[in-house]
Amino acid sequence: MSPSCAPGKLMEIPEEVLATIFSYLSVRDRRSASRVCRRWADAVASPLVWHHTSVSCALGEEDEWSVQACSQFQQNMKYLKILCDQSVEANRKNVAEILHNVAASVTGLLGLTIVCTGENPYFYSGRDLLQSVNSLFTANACPHLRHVDFRKLTFTLDDGIIHLVTSKSPCLESLFINNKTLVCKVTSEVVKEALRNCPKLSTLGLFYTTLTENVLAELLHVERPPVKLLQLHCERMDKYKPTIPAEAWEAVARRHPALSVDIELDHTVPAKKISQILQSAIPVSSVELNTFTFMVEQVNFISQNYQGTLKRLVLQTTSSDELNRALRRLASCCRSLEEIHCYCVVSADTVRTFLLCCPILRRYTLKTTKEPHPWLPEILQ
Repeated sequence: MSPSCAPGKLMEIPEEVLATIFSYLSVRDRRSASRVCRRWADAVASPLVWHHTSVSCALGEEDEWSVQACSQFQQNMKYLKILCDQSVEANRKNVAEILHNVAASVTGLLGLTIVCTGENPYFYSGRDLLQSVNSLFTANACPHLRHVDFRKLTFTLDDGIIHLVTSKSPCLESLFINNKTLVCKVTSEVVKEALRNCPKLSTLGLFYTTLTENVLAELLHVERPPVKLLQLHCERMDKYKPTIPAEAWEAVARRHPALSVDIELDHTVPAKKISQILQSAIPVSSVELNTFTFMVEQVNFISQNYQGTLKRLVLQTTSSDELNRALRRLASCCRSLEEIHCYCVVSADTVRTFLLCCPILRRYTLKTTKEPHPWLPEILQ
């Protein structure tokens, strides 16, 4: 095919329209499009195409060209998402090179997300990937960076890396470090420091163990803009954590009336600790009870205390008549519910109650009989 022309009437499409279309393609498909003709190559090079870029580092896909593209077009990348199959060393090296290329330039990066997939190699702790992140922020201040998402960076984060990220990114608006590792090495002191370093920070994902009364006090400063979301992951170490006073939550809720709190409790949280975490003063929007124990009492508590704020509930629990009654009560109380996912068998009457009482329900996982794993949700139009 001639490098100067495209087939048929595609030549008539304006370059800005082509660029908009190509922005939805993967890096691999952008490469293919750039080889069709000169006009398509020019369109692929448009800053619009690379504004949001998702790069997959999984051997056998687009690796080599992905690294080259990130080097060639890094000035145009504003929101960068890197997916890495961590089980292969070559993939991790590609991620390191991509971050090195970004660090080597004066970057206008606005968002950074890193997602690790695949199995951890034996005794692998992710030090090379974490060092690459460190190098990015050590080499370069990121004065424009607004969003950092490390929820899928499945290695232990510590005070050093969080201090580095927040001290180099004063415009940060959202930071997610609740990555569900076995150990949390980020302290509440560094979270307080992050809030001071980043006065615009309004969305924060944390391990519950790092949230203290002093951290909540940082959110009360009069100059801080409205805080939108706190996302908290709770695990076994929280059984040693002192309970945050209800007065502290009440003060935060008054200061930030639009605040939503998402709470996820994993299977290691003792049942007796759940009642100390789920306080009535918290404006809870989402609850995940992945505890695999009887949760009737907790469901009743949620119905009574979060009926004006609850939008999403996830339950990993055990079937019983008492649970069915508790769920029907919840459906009648929490009319703002948008999602309910219960991973145990429920009664048909329970399903009907949710469909009748929750007018904005859009997704639900409510099964009346056992099905093969995984249970897929129903999606309402």
